[in-house]
Amino acid sequence: MVLWALRGIFLVLIWAVALVAAGKSSADLGTSAWLWLASTLVAGLAFVLFDIFLTRKSLAALSGAFLGLVVGMVFAYGLGLIVDLMIEVYFPGVETGQLVSAVKLIIGVMCCYLAISFVLQTKDDIRFVIPYVEFARQTRGARPLLLDTSVIIDGRIADICETHIIDSPLFIPRFVLQELQTIADSADKLKRNRGRRGLDMLNKLQTNDKVEIRISDTRLPSVEESGDVDQKLVALAKKLDGRIVTNDYNLNKIAQIRGVDVININDLANALKPVVMPGETMTVRIIKPGEEPGQGVGYLEDGTMVVAENSRERINEEVTLTITSVLQTSAGRMIFGRPEGSPPVPRRPRPRPGHAP
Repeated sequence: MVLWALRGIFLVLIWAVALVAAGKSSADLGTSAWLWLASTLVAGLAFVLFDIFLTRKSLAALSGAFLGLVVGMVFAYGLGLIVDLMIEVYFPGVETGQLVSAVKLIIGVMCCYLAISFVLQTKDDIRFVIPYVEFARQTRGARPLLLDTSVIIDGRIADICETHIIDSPLFIPRFVLQELQTIADSADKLKRNRGRRGLDMLNKLQTNDKVEIRISDTRLPSVEESGDVDQKLVALAKKLDGRIVTNDYNLNKIAQIRGVDVININDLANALKPVVMPGETMTVRIIKPGEEPGQGVGYLEDGTMVVAENSRERINEEVTLTITSVLQTSAGRMIFGRPEGSPPVPRRPRPRPGHAP
């Protein structure tokens, strides 16, 4: 609303200045006064429309252009003095005023163009030239969390946001959205279903008032030059000083190598699983036989596998187990136990090398 008010005030001021100029120069303009007023108003409208449709605005680019313009004008001034000195030495007494002015103007334009182009292309390294000055975006307060495609499709991030535990803004880069759309439009049915689930989860996140969602259109040279989506996400997180939220093992390793912090949803889920100790009891439903004789297998609500001794014959029954050991593997946590009152299963001795079993 403020922007529209500003645009309206701008058009009114342009029209007022044009009226004043037409009133003072009415004798010179004659019948062209109305043409002058109409042209001024059209120019003002065109300027406002240009501002409206120029959606990708960057303060970093503006700062770089301003710095390049200043540097270019300084170089142009110095080269202009050199041109004057060369004319005094090699062409003394020759009237070359207009020609010299034209040459200086061309040199100034060239210097400004080269300086602006050079600064815009190397603004990521400007801090090495001017300490404490850089054009990279700096986020104050909580560090942003960048979501990748896999964690959006997974959907658990939406449930985590419902708990009020996340107080940082969630950034979803535009290239992640494009990859999600590509998956949703895939000819493969499984991929298409995963992509549509990801879009549904994204819509759920955007309608959640407990967390701030931002669609990031940040375009950085180092990000655009990266190959796949994972590389772009790591480069963007490094520039924004953010953290990546994912459940992709490969992306996790790439980010750690590049020095980017990662929040792995799978690691978070494992950390939140209930802690059980040998000697405690729990109740679990046996749903299938185990690999060893007499074993039955059940699962807790969080997906933890429970291996029960002497329970093969009790499939589809709830069994109260005494925990004997807990094993943490890369695939997750496994709990071993036996029914209450059941004697431990004797371990079968392993045959020694060279001896028959």
